[in-house]
Amino acid sequence: MSQPSPSPSSSSSAPDAVHVSRAGHVATVTLNRPPHNHVDPGCMAALADALDELDRDDDCRAVVLAAQGKSFCAGADFGAQDAGIDRDPAPFYRHAMRLFRTRKPIVAAVHGAAVGAGAGLALVADFRVTCREARFSVNFNRLGFHPGFGLSLTLPRLIGEQRAALLFYTGRRIDGETAVQMGLADVLVEQQAVLEQARILAEEIAASAPLAVESTRATLRAGLADRIEVANRHELAVQLTQFPTEDFREGVKAMAERRLPQFHRR
Repeated sequence: MSQPSPSPSSSSSAPDAVHVSRAGHVATVTLNRPPHNHVDPGCMAALADALDELDRDDDCRAVVLAAQGKSFCAGADFGAQDAGIDRDPAPFYRHAMRLFRTRKPIVAAVHGAAVGAGAGLALVADFRVTCREARFSVNFNRLGFHPGFGLSLTLPRLIGEQRAALLFYTGRRIDGETAVQMGLADVLVEQQAVLEQARILAEEIAASAPLAVESTRATLRAGLADRIEVANRHELAVQLTQFPTEDFREGVKAMAERRLPQFHRR
């Protein structure tokens, strides 16, 4: 299914990183940093600004969160010279936490890798449509640091503590079929149909009464954003002690070199 012509988000933080398009009562918010859609504070701000703007639009009843390129989102951009995520991730998380306070239901179209912060972004959504080719991984421990993005709460809330611990400790990548079996994703389709099926689900939601949907969502998620922020403050405090370590530098280097890291507890 062809995508409606996108119009840039009005955010001044990273206006080219996020595009917004509309079809009826459904808006599609698209990450536009192909091929892998790595995110940084500016991108997070642009995404949060776009969702905040849609929250103020009563004609929008549901949102599809999608991405251009090979990956849905392959994680935070540690290589960006101006991002400084490994020095001060607080601005990144400040905008990321805004995503959990939006009112409109969100369907994520996960057609490729959702890794690290990308997995956290996918879990912002109410539902996830995916495919066998997708890869989900919360690989923070394999990189040498504590999970972030509120994932220490959102992931076990979705799939249970035991399965979440397995994914956290190992950094294991699972495909879309396994993600659906675990409850990490909701709908499995062919890769080329992911965006179309996400829109179909969003349109089904948009056909219900918007005041009823939004109030039901608020009831089901009561206090969730506050709990996620508390979890994220703890995550951030731990991360700040681990980013200066040799193990963190080794984890990032090993990932770039596509090899197993050699950690030494320092």
